Amino acid sequence: MEPGTIWLLVTAAFVLFMTPGLAFFYGGLVKARSVISMMMLSFGAMGLVFVLWVLYGLNMAADGDGDLIPHVLGNPFSDFALSDLTKADPSALAGIAFGSTFAVITTALISGAVADRARFGPWMIFAGLWATLVYFPTQGWIWGGDGWIQNFSVGGREVLDWAGGTVVHISAGAAAFALALVLGKRKQGFDKESAEPHNVPLVLIGAAILWFGWFGFNAGAATDDGTGALIFLNTIVAPAAGILGYIVIEYFKDGKPTAVGAASGIVAGLVAITPACANLSPFWAIVLGAVAGAACCFAIDLKYKLGYDDSLDVVGLHLVAGVIGTLYLGFFAIGLDSFTAADGDAAAVAEWSSLGLFVGGGIDQLITQIVPVIAVMAYSFGVAFVIAKALEATIGFRVTEDEEIAGIDNVLHGGEAYKFD
Repeated sequence: MEPGTIWLLVTAAFVLFMTPGLAFFYGGLVKARSVISMMMLSFGAMGLVFVLWVLYGLNMAADGDGDLIPHVLGNPFSDFALSDLTKADPSALAGIAFGSTFAVITTALISGAVADRARFGPWMIFAGLWATLVYFPTQGWIWGGDGWIQNFSVGGREVLDWAGGTVVHISAGAAAFALALVLGKRKQGFDKESAEPHNVPLVLIGAAILWFGWFGFNAGAATDDGTGALIFLNTIVAPAAGILGYIVIEYFKDGKPTAVGAASGIVAGLVAITPACANLSPFWAIVLGAVAGAACCFAIDLKYKLGYDDSLDVVGLHLVAGVIGTLYLGFFAIGLDSFTAADGDAAAVAEWSSLGLFVGGGIDQLITQIVPVIAVMAYSFGVAFVIAKALEATIGFRVTEDEEIAGIDNVLHGGEAYKFD
C-alpha cells in the first residue's frame, strides 16, 4: 500500500478508538446505576452511524454532479453502499473509513447532554436522524470539495477549519443544548454536590484515550511533513495548556484543583485546537489551550445559573471551546504557503502568510470565521430540537421518574455495572 493510504488507515483506527474512550469518559462521570446506559449511547452510535455512513452518508457529504442541492446536499442514493466506488477505486475507501470515524464520534458526543434520563431506543432514532440531516450534509459544506462553506470567503480569505471545530464540536454542542432543553432536568443530580462522578479513574482513562486518538483526528489529513509536524506538536501543547488553564481557575474559584477538572481541561484544549491545529504557531496554540481551559471552567457553571441540565457539559466544553478555537483563527492564524524539506546540506524552507488580525493580517479572516460558526450552530440546534420534540411527543424520549430514581441500567439494559457479592 501507498504510505498515504497506510497513514489514513492507521489514523482512522486512532479516531475509532476515541469513541470507546468517550464512553469511558462519560461513563465515569455519571452515577453508578446509569453507567451502562451512558456507555451504550456511544456504542449504539458506533453501530448505527458507521453503517449509515457507508450506505448513504458519504453520498450526502460529497459535492458533485447530481447533487440534490448544489453546494449544500448530495444525493444519498448516488452510489448506495459505495458499490460503484469500490469497483472503480478501492484505494479511496481509506479516506472514507477515516471520515466515518468522525461521523460516529460527533454523534456520540451529543449523548453527554442526556445522561441518567434518556431511553436507548429513542436515542438511536435521534442519532440516525441527526447524523442524516445534520452531520452528513455539514461535512459536505466544509470538507466535501465544493461545499458552500468551502466556497465562502471575505476579502479572499477562505474559512479555516482543519479538523472540525464547526462540523464536529459546534454542531454536537448545539444539538446537545437542544436535547438538554427538551428532556429537562434530572430528578436527582442537578447541582454540583449530587452530580459528583462515580468513578474518577474511569474519567481519566477516557481522557487519556481521547488525547491519544486526537493525534489521528487532527493529523490524519496532513499531507506534508511541515503541516503534519506542526499539527502533532500543537495537539500536544494546547491540551496541556488546557489542563493548566482549567485547574488554575478551578483553584481560585472553588479552592481545589480536581482530577475531573484536569480531564476537562484536556478536552477543552483538544476541542479548541481542532480547527486551528494547522494554522497556529506553537506559542499561540499554548495561549489558545489556556484560554479555552479557563473559559470552559467558567462556562460549565452556567448551566446551574441558566437552568438547563447539560449533564456532562457538552455545551460547556465542546460548543464553547469549538467556538473559541474557530474564532481564534481570525486573530492569530497563519498559513503555510510552501514547504521544502531539508535535502542533504540544504536547510528546510517554509513560507508562511499572515492571516489573523493580530499577526499582520486584516479583519477579513475573522469575519470569514464568524459566518460558519453561526450557520452550523443554528442549523444543528434547530434540527436537533425538532427531532427531540417529535420523539418526546410520540414515543417518549425520557425515562419515567420512577425508572430514573431506581437506576436506568437495570430498566433499560437488564444489568448493573458493578456487582460486589
